[in-house]
Amino acid sequence: MKTIAACMAIVASLILSSAPAFADEQSPPRLFVQLTGESMQDQAMPLVLANQAMDQGAEVRVLLCGAGAELALADHAAPTFAPRDISAQELLGRLLQHDATVEVCAIFLPNTEHDAEQLIDGVGVANPGDVAAWILQPGVRTLGR
Repeated sequence: MKTIAACMAIVASLILSSAPAFADEQSPPRLFVQLTGESMQDQAMPLVLANQAMDQGAEVRVLLCGAGAELALADHAAPTFAPRDISAQELLGRLLQHDATVEVCAIFLPNTEHDAEQLIDGVGVANPGDVAAWILQPGVRTLGR
């Protein structure tokens, strides 16, 4: 009888100690993408990967800085690329349609002639503390260019 009780205690402790692991396995993967590049490929490829990750169930957060932040401007004319004839701005729009968090970096607007009204609907202005806290969560993968 003591052996059964000891086994039950061991099994219970194993279940309780692995509960956080089960919770992590059940939460969606998270991807943080920082986009700063000037070239079409530097802007498009991270967004292609972000869309693929989103399609595979990941929670995606995108931070646009420098030339990358210009993609968030409603009047920005982004060139298309082969083979899908799609622009980086259209890829960004797809992320927004699927509830990805997309923000321009906090220093973009104050250091350009642009204002928040010129941003595409759904794009916010990042709070550095919030972004840092999100990145530091366990299991967040980062991709930057």
